[in-house]
Amino acid sequence: MTFSDPIRMRGVRGATTVTANDAEEIREATRELLREMVQRNEVDPEEIASCLFTSTPDLDAAFPASAARTFDGWSHVPLVGAQEVDVANALPLCIRVMMHINTTKRQAEIQHVYLRGAVALRPDLAKK
Repeated sequence: MTFSDPIRMRGVRGATTVTANDAEEIREATRELLREMVQRNEVDPEEIASCLFTSTPDLDAAFPASAARTFDGWSHVPLVGAQEVDVANALPLCIRVMMHINTTKRQAEIQHVYLRGAVALRPDLAKK
C-alpha cells in the first residue's frame, strides 16, 4: 500500500457448514472460516469494520460470532448475529459471514470463502 492508494470499505463473504447442531463444532467451523477469510484477503484485525454472522434456524447451540472473540485483536471488532430466513430446501446447518474491511483492494481482488458443504452456494467463488 502506498500513501496514494485509496482506502475503501469492502465486503468479504464467507460460508461453511457443520454436521450437527453442536456448540463446539459451530465455533470451530466458524474459526476455520474466519481464518481463511482473513488469510486469503490479508486482513489485519484493525482493518475489520464489522462482521455480520448468520446461521440457519437448525443451528441454535452456539452463537457463531462467539468464535471470533477467541482471536487476538478482535476484542474491539463489532460483531452481530442473526438467523437466516427459513426457506424451503435451503442448505441446512449453514453459517454465513459478511466481513466489512477497510482496504485498498478493488472489489475484483476480494476473495470470498466457501468451505465444506457451503461450496454448493457459490461454486464459482469456492476456489482454494
